[in-house]
Amino acid sequence: MKIAIASDHGGLDRKQQIAAYLEGAGYEVVDFGTNDTVSCDYPDFALAAAEAVAKNVCERGILVCTTGIGMCIAANKVRGIRCALCTEEHGAEMSRLHNDANMLALGAAMVDEEKALSIVKVFLGTAFSGEDRHMRRIQKISDIENSHLK
Repeated sequence: MKIAIASDHGGLDRKQQIAAYLEGAGYEVVDFGTNDTVSCDYPDFALAAAEAVAKNVCERGILVCTTGIGMCIAANKVRGIRCALCTEEHGAEMSRLHNDANMLALGAAMVDEEKALSIVKVFLGTAFSGEDRHMRRIQKISDIENSHLK
């Protein structure tokens, strides 16, 4: 599985830890930056990774900033992206099982390395349920995108 990954300066260390784990676990990682601790604008990196997921260049994406909030908001502006901000494993599981989330946002100041890797494992290891009620709800989200995103 090919995974898009990106961070701003506040999430760089955690992103690098996650990327190392992913590569060690056999995932193909595509890093959309940033690659240093100079202050930068998270929407630039969230957009690049989200576009790769939306265009099916990457199957899933992981975003990291200080809280995860900014990256999550930015990614969710891209048509077809369902990015979930998770701080624990149950949320990551439900985001995949019920919402078919294709991107995960994490806050480097909110979760330590061990917790972040645990969340990533659950997120990547959980399949979408495919249940009719969840498919119907996801379609409604797509309908909202189609009527509001120009």
